[in-house]
Amino acid sequence: MTRLRKKAFIALFLFTLFIFGTMMGLRTLKPSDGFSDLAPGMGEFVRERGGDHRRPVSNDMVVSPGQSHLASDTKVVFTKSDRDYSIFYDVQIFYYLWYGTPQMDGKYIHWDHVLVPHWDPKIAPSHAKGRHTPPEDIASSFFPELGPYSSRDPSVLESHMSQIEAAAAGVLVLSWYPPGIADNHGEPCEDLVPAVMDAAHRHSIKVAFHIQPYKGRTDLSMHDNIKYIIDKYGNHGAFYRFRSTTGRILPLFYVYDSYLTSPEAWADLLHPAGAHTLRGTPYDGVFLALVVEERHKQEILAGGFDGMYTYFASNGFSFGSSHQNWKAVKAFCDGNNLLFVPSAGPGYVDTAVRPWNNHNTRNRVNGRYYETSLQAALSVRPEIVTITSFNEWHEGTQIEKAVPRKTVSRLYLDYQPHRSDLYLELTRKWAEHFNKEKDKWLM
Repeated sequence: MTRLRKKAFIALFLFTLFIFGTMMGLRTLKPSDGFSDLAPGMGEFVRERGGDHRRPVSNDMVVSPGQSHLASDTKVVFTKSDRDYSIFYDVQIFYYLWYGTPQMDGKYIHWDHVLVPHWDPKIAPSHAKGRHTPPEDIASSFFPELGPYSSRDPSVLESHMSQIEAAAAGVLVLSWYPPGIADNHGEPCEDLVPAVMDAAHRHSIKVAFHIQPYKGRTDLSMHDNIKYIIDKYGNHGAFYRFRSTTGRILPLFYVYDSYLTSPEAWADLLHPAGAHTLRGTPYDGVFLALVVEERHKQEILAGGFDGMYTYFASNGFSFGSSHQNWKAVKAFCDGNNLLFVPSAGPGYVDTAVRPWNNHNTRNRVNGRYYETSLQAALSVRPEIVTITSFNEWHEGTQIEKAVPRKTVSRLYLDYQPHRSDLYLELTRKWAEHFNKEKDKWLM
């Protein structure tokens, strides 16, 4: 009898140990490192910001034949065949327009990106040099289902809008350079914006602008940029605007690398008493700055911005991109009547263009990294969530469809064992969850 009791005790101990080990293992798949493990919507109700609390607004929409829709400030609901589905204007996705091919552009653009040398001359010689040679060797660790494409190809734009619609993201945040200006590795592409907006409009997707840090960008040139964008695109059905609780409806602008300009210069543009202020003029807007370092919070506030976003998809890469800091950043924004817009991403790998940057790689883990990132974003109860990115292939943050590919010189990463649309499906799943949770937060 004593032996039986001893065996039973040992069995119970081993079972308890197994349960404890299993629970600890599952915990590693949740957002830890300092932010809430609770599912979105389980925390304390967050207070509404001060007198200019804003929410997305939808403009008039064009709907494809055979569809009907119900529009609201934050989403549009389609009825197609025997099912309903929505896209959500508070889920916004970064989009790049800089790709080219010989057939459409006379040469490859960006797919042949150079291997960026390390800034330390002692380290640089130990890494590969040169540039990529498409179509078999492209500047990405993944290979697009469409192949190395041109952003000028109408069929590519149509495919992209269909994929973004499938992902339920309602706003495309377009990487933008002024006419005649491009990034260091590309060609000017501002002339493509009308085609993007037309294609987006066919899918009821809105377009916001992500203003890039072109050479010579100042508060004065930004004044001209904003005026140009609103004058040229402000009446387009796809142009995105944001509604405040005071009833104002204003365009939304993301300003990348905003920290390169001093807060004093931004204040001249964004404070009501600034030397060339946009406030209270036909070119007023909602302006979001990039928060990278912790000190940027105060600089963004001093500069007169309306909020901040984090962009980078590599958790831990910067203060702003670290999930564990989002609760504190959100509290700072709430306390200063600012929007906080966290950016979630499916992973990060830029070694195809920065071969020395392995330490910032974040593996996708079959979608689990993305879901952890999205849960972290939703746990701070933001008004808007951004996705980094739809098609930034160089940094491996894309949710666009990718396929397995092996060439003589390259073996590309892929989404297997899942389908090529895995990250579109995950985005839709979390977009729908986000909007259900927001309904609860407001109850």
